[in-house]
Amino acid sequence: MQWTNLNEHTVYENRWFRVNLADVELPDGRHLDHFLIRLRPVAVATAVNEANEVLMLWRHRFITDSWGWELAAGVVEDGEDIAAAAAREMEEETGWRPGPLRHLLTVEPSNGLTDARHHLYWSEGATYIGHPEDDFESSRREWIPLKLIPDMVARGEVPAANMAAGLLLLHHLRLGDG
Repeated sequence: MQWTNLNEHTVYENRWFRVNLADVELPDGRHLDHFLIRLRPVAVATAVNEANEVLMLWRHRFITDSWGWELAAGVVEDGEDIAAAAAREMEEETGWRPGPLRHLLTVEPSNGLTDARHHLYWSEGATYIGHPEDDFESSRREWIPLKLIPDMVARGEVPAANMAAGLLLLHHLRLGDG
């Protein structure tokens, strides 16, 4: 059953997103007004070192008033390559420059309300270049053993769905299911 977006117009916008109102036709012919949020792509990056530790950030999210482990992430600027944006965000937020990035996965974290796409990348190794430029993004940055990730996700210590999905896939790729 497909819903059809017949028309939409912007009711609010800023540098990061637009709130639109759509006239949606349901399969039975009825119409409904549906708000949606149009967002810039988000680029996410991390690295795994030779000890199978993953670079993560411990941070507070004021919107949900929660603490948790995350990966470096941010919006892709106009005209910017997504992988380059991921590398830039990792360097700015952690002080570590990733090696060559590999695409891990792309997720749509809230596709019933937004068109957000989060593109997650990882590298084997990173080079420390100094204190992070954006140190206000997190309270600390640590290399966490990849083997601990499934239990951390299960305990809710990685609350962001995009980060949990990426870390669990990275765990699977690097360490297998066992």
